[in-house]
Amino acid sequence: MYDLSGRVAIVTGGSSGIGLATVRGFLAAGAAVGLCGRDAGRLQHALAQLRGEFPHARVHGQACDVLDPVQVGAFAQACEAALGPADILVNNAGQARMSTFASTRDEDWLAELNLKFFSIIHPTRAFQPQLERSAAAAIVCVNSLLAIQPEPHMVATSAARAGVHSLVRSLATEFAPLGIRVNGILLGLVDSGQWRRRYEAREERGVSWDDWTAELARAKHIPLGRLGHPDEPARAIFFLASPLSSYTTGSHIDVSGGHNRHA
Repeated sequence: MYDLSGRVAIVTGGSSGIGLATVRGFLAAGAAVGLCGRDAGRLQHALAQLRGEFPHARVHGQACDVLDPVQVGAFAQACEAALGPADILVNNAGQARMSTFASTRDEDWLAELNLKFFSIIHPTRAFQPQLERSAAAAIVCVNSLLAIQPEPHMVATSAARAGVHSLVRSLATEFAPLGIRVNGILLGLVDSGQWRRRYEAREERGVSWDDWTAELARAKHIPLGRLGHPDEPARAIFFLASPLSSYTTGSHIDVSGGHNRHA
């Protein structure tokens, strides 16, 4: 793994799932890490785990709603005070909305577009002055394969994800002269709390998690035949955030198990 000693990484949505796996990867590489999440209890639980696993690491955690620019600004200031200026920003907050065009109300469209765009816009604005002072600045945005392969039952999320895909390209062009690289990853189906809840609500009570997810992968035509593990997209994020990808900006890495049919 690339040595990130002396670097400061920030991860939004860092208290669980892909975000937490990403935090662990940065800490294992020697970076100091600031993470945030909306759920204060979950965040404290994650911090306790991290401090047990990495007792000598520099970690700052803070409850923060990335849709609130005041909270995000306070988080950015606190991270700099505790850890120093950021070198890496991972924009990871977000969730999916199941709806068709017919069932999506105007307020649902507005909520989805607001979440997908401003969960990137607010942290990027808040941390940009710090990133501009870094010799190896990078922003990584966690996006979905829906950006280029929309699903009819996720119409609002698919449209918003496509907008984020374009936003990454635009930011990469604008930020390149500032010395900040901007890239993204495109997620397929990855083991998450959402899928675990669907598994717990299943009708076939005798089906194991492995069998249930294998059948899901078959139904979704995923060539690798399984869901992804959180540490797999985390490794792609690490690559894009580190100098391992120093000549890469405006790009996206597909992390979908081969589910992408339009690359």
